[in-house]
Amino acid sequence: MRQISFDLDVLRTFTTGIDLGSYAKAADRLGRSTSAVSAQLKKLEEQAGAPIFRKAGRGLALTAAGEILLGYARRLLDLNDETASAVRGVELEGEVRLGLQEDFGEALLADVLGRFMRAHPKVRVEVCVARSTDLRERVTLGRIDLALLWESGTPALNAQRVADLPLCWIGPAQDVAQVQAGVPLPLVLLDAPCMLRDIASNALDGAGIAWRHAFTSASLAALWAASAAGLGLTVRTPIGLPASLRIIEPQAAGLPALPPIGLSLYRAHTMPGPAVNRLEELLLQAVHETIRRIAAA
Repeated sequence: MRQISFDLDVLRTFTTGIDLGSYAKAADRLGRSTSAVSAQLKKLEEQAGAPIFRKAGRGLALTAAGEILLGYARRLLDLNDETASAVRGVELEGEVRLGLQEDFGEALLADVLGRFMRAHPKVRVEVCVARSTDLRERVTLGRIDLALLWESGTPALNAQRVADLPLCWIGPAQDVAQVQAGVPLPLVLLDAPCMLRDIASNALDGAGIAWRHAFTSASLAALWAASAAGLGLTVRTPIGLPASLRIIEPQAAGLPALPPIGLSLYRAHTMPGPAVNRLEELLLQAVHETIRRIAAA
């Protein structure tokens, strides 16, 4: 069988169109004409040997082969970009101090830091996992260079809003949560001060639903474990959700809907060094990929 060598430029066009939801937008983003993009996609289908798109109403959706191709395309492009970064930044040195919340520890740390340190072994990386208030203070004082944190208001001047993510009621995977008249709803929440804790209690108060603190902790892992054990419901985003827990549909359970929460990236310096810039680039790529997986699920 003849070996097929996929064109990385074509794969980049393919994934960009999926991410943007439009190949017209992809053409604009990549600086190509729409006819050139169409020709690239036709070439990709010919190389794949199977249709990768199907009609879905007025738009297009991926076939089963297209879904498989998309996963491999992302992996090939990630490896290509990591290789280019390693070759260009082989002499990159210095230090980067990164701040993250526990939600992103398992979801981002291994992937992002692994890729960064393989490409830039001379850069020393320090990571601080803490709560939003602590991270915001540390980056403001210049004790960390980058911080990814939850935020309900408008980001400060040294920050950018990365995304708005849904807040969800979360409970044990096997149980069906239901508000019971006259019985305070047990809650499993982080110790105060906690933005999500305040959002949950305010939503319940606004809906006239009685509640009580069944479990509090400074640890997100303890929160997951307590909720999985059936001690009560908690409130988080879908990021990092363990298999032992599930998202609860508010209307079906008699719970109030929750507002989205902002995710912001804070920087200690307006002109950071190249090592900080590269880690920020990889971090944002990983965040957007995580968000895409959540949206697809």
